[in-house]
Amino acid sequence: MAGLLLFCAAAALQLLLLPAAGWAIPPPEEAARMARFVLHNCDWGALATLSAQEGLRGHPFANIFSLSDGPPGPFSGSGVPYLYLTDMEISVRDLEINSNASLTVSLAQTPYCKKHGYDPQNPLCAHIIFCGTIVKVNDSEVGLAKKALFSRHPEMEGWPKDHNWFFAKFNITNIWVLDYFGGLKIVTPEEYYSVKP
Repeated sequence: MAGLLLFCAAAALQLLLLPAAGWAIPPPEEAARMARFVLHNCDWGALATLSAQEGLRGHPFANIFSLSDGPPGPFSGSGVPYLYLTDMEISVRDLEINSNASLTVSLAQTPYCKKHGYDPQNPLCAHIIFCGTIVKVNDSEVGLAKKALFSRHPEMEGWPKDHNWFFAKFNITNIWVLDYFGGLKIVTPEEYYSVKP
């Protein structure tokens, strides 16, 4: 029986090590690398704010946003989730009142989970939950944010100028990784930024 369990565990680990987006997914014991990997391979995430809207004030409000931590390709991500926002957007209005938010990204949006038959809720279809705040990037970081976002989302360059778009980033304070059985793993921002995806 122990041999069968060991075989099953090894088979599950082998599935995790198969290429996703052209390179190998990190093993489950490397939670910080997994967080970097998932963010870098995702083009969008679910951003949850505390609503400031009439009738919803104080309630969680989740919305989809395009994001990028750098141009596509292995080892080219900074780990910083950049966004392109406008004050006209309902979630951005929430952030003007309270900049706290959470951001969830999942490998379910890549071919990886479908290829292996993983439901998005299956822990093997890794997802990461970031908590922190959204802030406008300063002038010295605009170039990085622009390159990160426009390399993955070229349509953004043509969005209406009168919407007053601006570059923002998610300042990460807490990270939770769900990439294997046994529950969430906590990764510190220091651990997260010290590794490459």
